[in-house]
Amino acid sequence: MSSTLTLGKALNEGLRKALENDPKVLIMGEDVGRLGGVFRVTDGLQKDFGEDRVIDTPLAESAIVGTAVGLAIRGFRPVCEIQFDGFVFPAFDQIVTQVAKMHYRSAGNVKLPITIRIPFGGGIGAVEHHSESPESYFCHTPGLKVVSCSNPVDAYWMIQQAIASDDPIVFFEPKRRYWDKAEVDATASPKSLWNAEVVRPGSEVTLLTYGPSVKVCLEAAAAAETEGRDIEVVDLRSLSPIDWETVIASVRKTQHAIVVSEAPVYASLASEVAARISEKCFYELESPVLRVCGYSTPYPTSRIEEDYLPDLDRILDAVDRSLAF
Repeated sequence: MSSTLTLGKALNEGLRKALENDPKVLIMGEDVGRLGGVFRVTDGLQKDFGEDRVIDTPLAESAIVGTAVGLAIRGFRPVCEIQFDGFVFPAFDQIVTQVAKMHYRSAGNVKLPITIRIPFGGGIGAVEHHSESPESYFCHTPGLKVVSCSNPVDAYWMIQQAIASDDPIVFFEPKRRYWDKAEVDATASPKSLWNAEVVRPGSEVTLLTYGPSVKVCLEAAAAAETEGRDIEVVDLRSLSPIDWETVIASVRKTQHAIVVSEAPVYASLASEVAARISEKCFYELESPVLRVCGYSTPYPTSRIEEDYLPDLDRILDAVDRSLAF
């Protein structure tokens, strides 16, 4: 059965499905219960599943994740909500030293099926610590898997797949896309959680992106089409591990690659993608791999955030530079 859902509502429905399917699934976080989350992603879930399964926690991210570790060891599947991206750092110690290492430390005997939901990225006019893009920290950490949805269909299926996984997964949600709408068919067969997707086929340039930047890249490709350019857009979806087979196949076809991300450019996930493409496609590339990312500065005030975020002009300029090389 299909219905039109926003990305936020699709996440809500996916969480509801996970709670229905497995009594061991718990949701915990700041204001996730009675309020339904600041973005209303958990709206109505505590009313329907009770306070023992949708748990309002103190404002203590380290305690949220630390408690989830204990619950996971005891057989539960906790879903932790970090209210905003910039609030994850108090929990960084728990995520990196406990969540990421427990399976390895126990020689595979202990599994931590924890999903850590993080609304991330800018574009909503928020104050400091509310518009970070911290995904590179977690992609750099062995033992963690990292994914990001970009549309309601993926949001609905990917959150269920993440919760069902026996591995700890950091689940990044593009907060400025929470209100984007699409038809979601709850009876369809979902794509693999770990596969990238060519969301727009093309032949001249590959734009590699994820999360909030997918829509911007699609808009840039549509604008370039009016000038006769044929741009392919690849949504990575899984950031660690990355589906290199799809990435490399696309770049070998177009022979030009541009990586687009809101995160600061220096030592970033975009840097890793660019380096790997250069290693694997060196003889096929017709120009250097370019990056269009956030600048290597703290996230700016909301009045000038549109000058910080990758936009059509910056992406199309990179396309021009790539093709003119």
